[in-house]
Amino acid sequence: MTIKDLTRCAQLKLVQEDFDDAVITGGYTSDLLSDVMAHAAADNVLITIQAHINTIAVAKLVGIRALIIANDREILEDMAQAAKKERIAIFCSTLNQFDLSVLIGQLLAKDHAR
Repeated sequence: MTIKDLTRCAQLKLVQEDFDDAVITGGYTSDLLSDVMAHAAADNVLITIQAHINTIAVAKLVGIRALIIANDREILEDMAQAAKKERIAIFCSTLNQFDLSVLIGQLLAKDHAR
């Protein structure tokens, strides 16, 4: 699955559109950025409620190319600008983190079944 594949998902709204397409091989869900740094993988999509610029810095450090912000949290302008600079896609959703994790898991399983 690629980041562009995520743009076709009805439950996700693309907020930051200037990104480098990349293959997504897994997902990671956490709100503790130190946990993300320690355990997320470069090819994961990060699911979180942390809608601020520090999340972009952590994503860049880990090599995460896409974020999904849960619970319809507002994306602040400085976060969007940092993501644009780093070419990291940002999606938002009205779904909570659990439901988003299940959704991404299902999409990944369907993609692997092909």
